[in-house]
Amino acid sequence: MSKKLIRFDWAMKTLLRDKANFDILEGFLGALLNDDNIKILQILESETNPKDEDDKFIRVDLLLQDSQNRKIFIEIQNTREKDYLESLLYASSKIIVEHQKLGKDFSDISKIISISILYFNLGLGDDYLYFGTTNFTGVNTGNPLIIKKQIEIPGLFEPKYELFEKHIFPEYYLITVERYKNIIKKRIDEWIYIFKNNEVAEGSTSKNIDVAEQKLAEINMSEADRKRYERYLINFVRDKDVIKTARAEGREEGEKIGIEKGREEERKIQEHEKIENVKRGIKAGLSNETIGLLTNIPIEEIEKIRQDLDSD
Repeated sequence: MSKKLIRFDWAMKTLLRDKANFDILEGFLGALLNDDNIKILQILESETNPKDEDDKFIRVDLLLQDSQNRKIFIEIQNTREKDYLESLLYASSKIIVEHQKLGKDFSDISKIISISILYFNLGLGDDYLYFGTTNFTGVNTGNPLIIKKQIEIPGLFEPKYELFEKHIFPEYYLITVERYKNIIKKRIDEWIYIFKNNEVAEGSTSKNIDVAEQKLAEINMSEADRKRYERYLINFVRDKDVIKTARAEGREEGEKIGIEKGREEERKIQEHEKIENVKRGIKAGLSNETIGLLTNIPIEEIEKIRQDLDSD
């Protein structure tokens, strides 16, 4: 039977800030970035980092530096934020500026990797793991612009040089935990399973995931840590309830003054999700009748969606 683990956001606020536990972060990052050689050197100070562990626990930020001099920004967001992507852009830009010393050559700018673990569904999509960065594409040809830099390779008698592709723009990973279906297809899924279920999936083999199961087990907590963790859970539930209540009151006020825009947007989202469910059913080989029973969509509409898919 799997051990019950503490929530990963609590771990990031406490245990994972200890250098002795960097191996857990290295295991997670290695699975996400497909690089088992990642080595975390230190936690960096930044205005993006929390200043007090007794602050509200709605948001958790951790800024790391690895052996490749990359700055890795990990954020856990438990509640919906309207301008979340804008806040990501601001955070990554601020990290670049904070850690670029005045007068230093721009070639020394560090690569920024932003990783968001989200417990709400951001935007419309049918995946739980997204990647984004800046690329340049030919307007006329559609081909990518490839820029290379010269790297010195020390030699026995004289240095040698090799050309490598230049990747300097921030990279963004969005993990939408609620969309994850507890199906493990690759190594990173084993970690996302932990984020969603607070336990390690049976048969998990990712690097250091066994270490995570041991170090993050609730049963191994000291009495003092247990009390702090219980306070965190109380604050977490209270904050979620406050936000839920505020939303309910906002909806009620909106109804009083006759605002229907929110309802129309919600209807569009529901319609979109229904159509996506129909497409998934078709791809899974379900009949129109079965899909109709599951989605309450008329057979005629399902058949039209099927024809559209066949024509793509």
